[in-house]
Amino acid sequence: MSMPWSAWPVSPAVVVLGGIQLFGLVAAVVARLAQGTRYEPVCQWGCVAALGLVGGLCGYAIQFGPHAAATSAVTLLVMTMIAVIDVRQRC
Repeated sequence: MSMPWSAWPVSPAVVVLGGIQLFGLVAAVVARLAQGTRYEPVCQWGCVAALGLVGGLCGYAIQFGPHAAATSAVTLLVMTMIAVIDVRQRC
């Protein structure tokens, strides 16, 4: 029988890694949504801080194995793509 998800042991380090990555993704989305508003500078600086935090996390996560480092690197990639690519229609 397989073990239920709620019974799997979860390391606090994994929870912190996931929380930081989630914070980074939310910061990137909020910075994109705040574009053109009066909150744009604050949100952009928050996104830059989150990019630095997740970038540092990539280096720190190497000690937990290649999967943790790859997950952090993918989060950093997605954050960068959210911040750089403009998907709005130009007429």
